[in-house]
Amino acid sequence: MKDKISFKRINKLAIPALIAGIAEPILSITDTAIVGNIQVNATESLAAVGIVGAFISMLIWVLGQTRSAISAIVSQYLGANKLHEVKNLPAQAIAIITGLSVLIIIVTYPFSEQIFKLYNASGLILEYSIIYYKIRVFGFPLTLFTFAVFGVFRGLQNTFYPMIVAIIGAVTNIVLDYILVYGVEGMIPALNIEGAAYASIIAQIVMAILSLILLLKKTSISLQLTFPFNKEIGRLITMILNLFVRTLALNIALYFGSSFATAYGKEHIAAYTIAINLWFFGAFFVDGFASAGNIISGRLLGARDYSTLIKLSKKLTKYGFTVGIVLALIGGMLYYPIGKLFTKEPMVLSKFYTVFWIVLAMQPFCAVTFIFDGMFKGLGEMKALRNVLLFATFIGFIPTLLIFDALDYKLYAIWIAFTIWIIFRGIPLLLLFRKKFYPRVQKA
Repeated sequence: MKDKISFKRINKLAIPALIAGIAEPILSITDTAIVGNIQVNATESLAAVGIVGAFISMLIWVLGQTRSAISAIVSQYLGANKLHEVKNLPAQAIAIITGLSVLIIIVTYPFSEQIFKLYNASGLILEYSIIYYKIRVFGFPLTLFTFAVFGVFRGLQNTFYPMIVAIIGAVTNIVLDYILVYGVEGMIPALNIEGAAYASIIAQIVMAILSLILLLKKTSISLQLTFPFNKEIGRLITMILNLFVRTLALNIALYFGSSFATAYGKEHIAAYTIAINLWFFGAFFVDGFASAGNIISGRLLGARDYSTLIKLSKKLTKYGFTVGIVLALIGGMLYYPIGKLFTKEPMVLSKFYTVFWIVLAMQPFCAVTFIFDGMFKGLGEMKALRNVLLFATFIGFIPTLLIFDALDYKLYAIWIAFTIWIIFRGIPLLLLFRKKFYPRVQKA
């Protein structure tokens, strides 16, 4: 069993997952950087991308949890040598989740103005938010489909193919961003914020098609929808519902962050957009190790190898904390150049630089929290994840934000609240893991 948690084994899964994971924030960061440097109304455009990005991320994270549920069940059955019993489960899960995504488009599209007013958007920022959303939203089902396929590959202990798909998607988005936002003289007009939305849509189409081809060609999993429902569909739906509530709690925190930053003024929301996208980048970077924990822990649970599971948690904690420190140091060394990548507006940069150090200081603690978050998903402990996020959001984040907002800390208030939020998520997961699995080793 030692080879299952060797540094080489972990990195064989973690590095491709890391590269695949950072593709999503790279898409957002690319939009942010390119839109923040357009010639007309750059600050308003940047604010709109941040607001819409927050809302679309909420939708993706709420329904995209299918990936974790599929991965957990497939990896556990793989560990128990019973994979054949769940081969028709992914197709059923994908059909359910894509159907829900289409329903969400139908419901939200006509009410986009009302939605973004809830984020305190007004005037030109509101106008740009509506324009951007009404294009971007059509990529929503494609993203959920791709996420679900990634979940199948993760369950099969394969992070290589998702990495390939993510790289191609990210490169496609970056190239098209430059072409469509800024235009090509004499050939393609500059579409500004609309160009960024179209670039994202095309990249999502490419990723969905590649995911489908690789799943059909490289695995024995079929996407043909068959009935009756698999015996695990009930557990899958329960996992998804628990993750649904968990992700709602997560996105309530993100909503409050975006809403308060918007209320402080356009320079504040623009600076917050840059900071939150860099925070997401760090989170998804560490997600490589969290994904390795997700993948390996599910298989170890299926094999009832609790001793190796505990060793895995210790190694991943050490690796993740180290990566978090490295990210913080790199960010510190490039503190001012990083800001100037996204905007040249002095007021926006000034607001950003006042809080960026908090984003960097959080990284090691974020790493440990996200690793245990990933392991609990692999173990199928979605109820625990739900309860911890509810606790962190409503007992940690919101009270902290309200207290420091009342003291007029503005962006400081938001990022202090996020720091407390991360601590309130990480410590309970660590304690729950020790309580649940350490006694099983002693009994064995």
